[in-house]
Amino acid sequence: MYYVKQRGCQVNPHIGGRNLIYSCEKDGARAKIIRIAFLPDRTRDDFLGEVEYVRYLFEHGGSVSDVVASRNGTLLEEITHNNYSFFVCLFNKAVGKMFVDNNYRYRDGAPITEYYYNCGKVLGKLHQLSKEYTPVQRRFNVFDKFNADVVDNLIPESFSLLKKKLHELFETLEGLDRDLESFGMIHTDYNDGNYMINFDTGQITVYDFDNSCFGWYMFDLATLWWNGVGWIQFEPDASKRKAFMDNYFKTALEGYRSETKIEDSMLNMLPLFIKAIHMEYVLSQIQDIRNGEDLMSEEALLYAIKCLEDDLPYLGFFDDIYSCEEPFEYEKRDI
Repeated sequence: MYYVKQRGCQVNPHIGGRNLIYSCEKDGARAKIIRIAFLPDRTRDDFLGEVEYVRYLFEHGGSVSDVVASRNGTLLEEITHNNYSFFVCLFNKAVGKMFVDNNYRYRDGAPITEYYYNCGKVLGKLHQLSKEYTPVQRRFNVFDKFNADVVDNLIPESFSLLKKKLHELFETLEGLDRDLESFGMIHTDYNDGNYMINFDTGQITVYDFDNSCFGWYMFDLATLWWNGVGWIQFEPDASKRKAFMDNYFKTALEGYRSETKIEDSMLNMLPLFIKAIHMEYVLSQIQDIRNGEDLMSEEALLYAIKCLEDDLPYLGFFDDIYSCEEPFEYEKRDI
């Protein structure tokens, strides 16, 4: 039986987190991560769909933290206390460190472009496996969580222009093809907070599939593009920011295309999907406000709203609205 460490056992929570996470270990065995979900926003079937997908990815060569079966031989345990359900999963702890814990220094002797390439390669492998995946317990669709009705219920009337723009965006997305090469299971939160890097080899191991669902692969690719912004966000010259991002994404795409294919017609929709991931961010943040939860940054939310209202591509990263002194922030408005 695994036991939770006496000291430093709980992984520090973050704003927006929905689970309790504990690091645990047993003498001579690989470290594990226990995840306890307690909020009523997900069902047993949701969790079963997630762990089934994670196990499939691992068994077919995806670089993910595998889910570990319980003594009962199940990937998910439900514990009921006082008529309240807690869903518990156990995962192998990924090898390596988070980038932030290495002070964003890449491994000695290797160029940072190796990391960009590997980010694309690992994601490309996951997407290729998704194209071959037939779920037993099907996960939800991206539009089940965010749709036109959610916009109408969440967005206040004082943001009528935002509401109009989001309806237009949903209409565009709903008109896109959903063939096997463009639409399938995606991570939806692929960033350096959700994978470990082995700084001896450069290998990336992905975890946190809590929000995985059916959607366009371009959602994850738009997130991959966005991951590069932090490397150049303090550069005052917009042309240099643009040149860096072009080179960064070209390298990441080379890694991605080494594992799967993506049509140029889909890649040309990158600005649309960058807008879509920030639409999701805006709706999630406004929902948190309605629920009385804390925001990471009200100024960042208002900045994203402004860019969506004004149809600024790439969240204004190459436009005059952007400030390298205060990246992605905007003056206050009532929300």
